[in-house]
Amino acid sequence: MKTALLHIKNFLQSPHFKKYARRFGYFVAGCIVLVLILAGSLSFYFNRNKTEIIAKINTTINENINGQFHVGDFQYKFLTGFPNFTLALKEVELKDNQWKNHQHTLLKAKEIEVRLNIWSLLQNEINIHKILINDADIYVYKAENGYSNADIFKPKKKKSPADQSNTGTTIDQVDLNDVHFILDNRLGHKLFDFDVSSLKTKVEYDGDDWQTDVFLDTQIKSLAFNTKHGSFAKEKELRGTFNVAYSSEKEKINVVTRNLKIGTDSFDIIAFFNLAKGNALFGINIGTTILWQNASNVLSANISSKLNRFNLSKPIDVNCDIKGDFNAEGDPKIVVQAIIKDNELSIPDGLIKNCNFKGIFTNNFKPKDGYNDANSAIILTQFAGDYENIPLTIPQLSINNLNKPVATGNVSSDFEVERLNEISNDKWIQFTSGHAKANLKFQFDIVGLHIKKPRFIGKINVDDASFHYIPKNLHAIKTNIHLNFTEKALLIQEIAYKHNKNTIFIEGKIDNFLNLYYDAPEKMIVNWKIYCPNIDLKQFLGVLATSKKTKAIAKAGKRTTISNHLRTVIDKCLVVIDIKADKINYNKLTATHTTATVQMIDSKLVIKNGSLQTSGGSITFNSEVQPSGKNFAFSADAQVKRVDIASFLRSFNNFGVTSFNPGNIKGKLSSQANVTGFINGNGSLITNSMHGNLTFNVKQGALLNFEPIVKIGKFAFPFRDVKNITFSDLSGILKLRGEQIDVNDFTISSSVLNLDAAGIYSFGRGTNLALTIPLRNSKNDINLATQAERDAVRERGLVLHLNAVDDEGKMKIKWGKKGKEK
Repeated sequence: MKTALLHIKNFLQSPHFKKYARRFGYFVAGCIVLVLILAGSLSFYFNRNKTEIIAKINTTINENINGQFHVGDFQYKFLTGFPNFTLALKEVELKDNQWKNHQHTLLKAKEIEVRLNIWSLLQNEINIHKILINDADIYVYKAENGYSNADIFKPKKKKSPADQSNTGTTIDQVDLNDVHFILDNRLGHKLFDFDVSSLKTKVEYDGDDWQTDVFLDTQIKSLAFNTKHGSFAKEKELRGTFNVAYSSEKEKINVVTRNLKIGTDSFDIIAFFNLAKGNALFGINIGTTILWQNASNVLSANISSKLNRFNLSKPIDVNCDIKGDFNAEGDPKIVVQAIIKDNELSIPDGLIKNCNFKGIFTNNFKPKDGYNDANSAIILTQFAGDYENIPLTIPQLSINNLNKPVATGNVSSDFEVERLNEISNDKWIQFTSGHAKANLKFQFDIVGLHIKKPRFIGKINVDDASFHYIPKNLHAIKTNIHLNFTEKALLIQEIAYKHNKNTIFIEGKIDNFLNLYYDAPEKMIVNWKIYCPNIDLKQFLGVLATSKKTKAIAKAGKRTTISNHLRTVIDKCLVVIDIKADKINYNKLTATHTTATVQMIDSKLVIKNGSLQTSGGSITFNSEVQPSGKNFAFSADAQVKRVDIASFLRSFNNFGVTSFNPGNIKGKLSSQANVTGFINGNGSLITNSMHGNLTFNVKQGALLNFEPIVKIGKFAFPFRDVKNITFSDLSGILKLRGEQIDVNDFTISSSVLNLDAAGIYSFGRGTNLALTIPLRNSKNDINLATQAERDAVRERGLVLHLNAVDDEGKMKIKWGKKGKEK
C-alpha cells in the first residue's frame, strides 16, 4: 500500500504529468473564454437587435391569439440556458378580446423565461426550447353561453404536403413554479383550482404528435366536477409524474401515472381528454389500496358526508371510473368498485365483523335517468359478516336513490340462538340453547343513514330453543318456533312450547304486521290458537307477573335498538288467544273440554266465552286478570250449571269459608256470580278478598253436620235428625264484601225443617243473621204437587225467630227477630 502511494506521488510530481496538466488548464481556460465571448456576443446581438427580436416574438404570439398580449419589460439573461438564447419577459398579461365583459385574465405572470434556439433565431425562426413561468396566475374561464377566454389561441392551419418539412414553432420544455391555476367552467358547473408549486415537463415530438413526462407538485384547492356538490381531494397535496401523450389525428390526450400521491395515499391513474372542437369528453380511472376514511375524504362533500358515517378498519382495494363531458352540465358518470376482505364494517346501526363483499357505487343506475343522487345506487354482492354476533349472508343488496335511500335484497343466516343475547342490551330475554335459520327477502328505508322500518318476506325457523323471559320470569325449554312473513301477515307456525310438565301447541297470525309493527303497535292484534293436552294453570300465572318497567332517559343521538323496539311492541300489542285444552288442573279443580278466547292487553288477561266441564257439570265465564303488586286482581262473570257442589267447593278450597267444609253439603249446584277478588302468586284464592253478587241453587241436596243448623236443632228440635238433612230447595242471593257476606235471601226447604235467613254472615267477626224457622215438621212437604202449595203451608204453626250473632269469635243463637233480641 505504501509503495503504491509512493508511485502515485512520484507520478504527480514528474515533469511529464506537469506538462499535460498545464496544457489541460489552457484548454479549460480557453473554453471559458470562448463561452464568455459567445455569451457576450449574444448579449451584444440582443442589445443590437432587441427591437427586431421583440417584434418577432410579438408577431409570433399575436399571430396565434385573438386578444391582447402585454409585456412590461424584456431582459436578456447572461449565460442562463447557454447555448440557448434566454429572454425574460417581465409583468406579462394575456387577455382575450371580451375581457371587459368577464374580467378574468387568462395569464398574469411576474416573469416568463423563454429560451430560444440560437441557430433558429439566426435563421429568422422562433423555436422555443423552454418556457419557465414563475409566480403567475392562470385563469381559464368558460361562460354559461359556452364562450371561453382560452379561445384566444387561433387554430393552426393545416400544412400542405409541400410544407410538411418546414420547421414550425415548437416548445420543447415547460416549467411552472408558484403558479395558481384555475379552470372555471360555468357552463358545466366545474371548478378546478390548483396551487402549483412545481410543474416540469420536456416534450418529445413526432410530427404533430408529442409525448412528455410531467412532474407535478400542487395543492388542490378545488377539483369540482359539479360545484353544487363540492370538490374532490379538497386541500390535498398532489405529487407525482404523469406520462402524457397527444394524438393529433384523434385530437386526444392520454395520461398515465403510477404511485401518484394524493395526501398520504398512492393512486394509479389512467385518463383521456378529447380536445376536438365540440368534443370535450374525458375519462379518468383511478385505482388504489386505501383506508375507508382516507378514500371518503378524497371525494366530494355530497358523497363523503354520507360515507363518513361508515368505516372499514382495514385498507380496501378501490377502483373509480369517472367519465363525462367538460361542456355538459351536472355530474359525470361515476362508478366505484371495492373489494373488502376480512374487514370490520362500522355502520350507524352497529358493527359488522368478519366482513367480506364486493361493493359497487354508480350514479347512473338507470342509464336513461341521468347522473344524480336520485339515480345513484350502492350494490353489494356476496356479502358475508357477523352483525352483533349474528352471521349474515346477502347474495346481493341494492341501495337505490340516495336522496331517499331504499335497500332491497335477500338475507340468510344460520346460528345458535344464544348469540341473540348480545343484541339485547337491556337483558330482557336470555337464550340458553337452540338453533335458528332464516331466509328472508327484505326492504327497508334508510333515514339519516339508519335502517328504518325493515320489511321482510320469508321464513325464520327456531328449533329446540330454551330461554328465560325476564320481565315475566317465564322459562321455556325445547321450544320450536316457525315464522312465515308474507306481504299481508305474519304466520307463526308449529310452535311447541314446553314448560315443566306442560306442552302447548301454538299457531298465530298477525294481519298487516309489517305496517302496524312500526307505525301503530297498539293496533296490532296477535291472534293465537293454542291447544293444550294437559296443563297446570297455576304454573302459567307467572306470565302475568308485573314487569319491571324503567323509563328510558333519551340521550342525545342515541338510537332505538331492534331489541328495545321489539320489547315496546310486545308491551303495546293486543293478544287474542283461542285456547282449547283437553284437561286443565287448577289447585284441586280438574276441568275438561276447555275452550276460551283470551286477550292479553299490556299485562292484563281478558278471558271471553270461556267454557269448561268439571265436577259433573259445566261452567261458562268471562273474566279479567291483571297483576296487582305481588298478587293478581281478577273479576269474573260466571254461570255454573249442575256441578257437584262438594267437589266444586273442594276445588276452590271452600272459598275460604271455615264454618263448614265441603263434606257438610251434597247436591247439584247452579250459580250466577259477578265477583272480584285476588289470587296470590301461587295461584290460590286470597281468603276474604271477594266482592260482588252471587246467586245459587242446589238441587238434590243434603246438609250433613252443618254446625249452625245442628246447634239450632239441638235447641229447638231435639227429636229430629238435624245432622242429615235432605232438602228440595237450597238457594240464596248473596252480596260478597270481603270478610262479610250480605245474605239477602237464603232459603232451605228440607226434610227436617224450613229455614229462611237474612243479614250478615262473616268469615271472621260480625256475623248477625236473622233466622226464621217454622216449628212444624216439613218432612212431607216434598209430596205436595206444586210450589204454591208448599209455600202456603211453609209457615203454619209456631215459628221461631232467632238471631245468629258473633260472640267474641263464636256463633251464638239468641231469641227474637233481628234488632229485637229476647
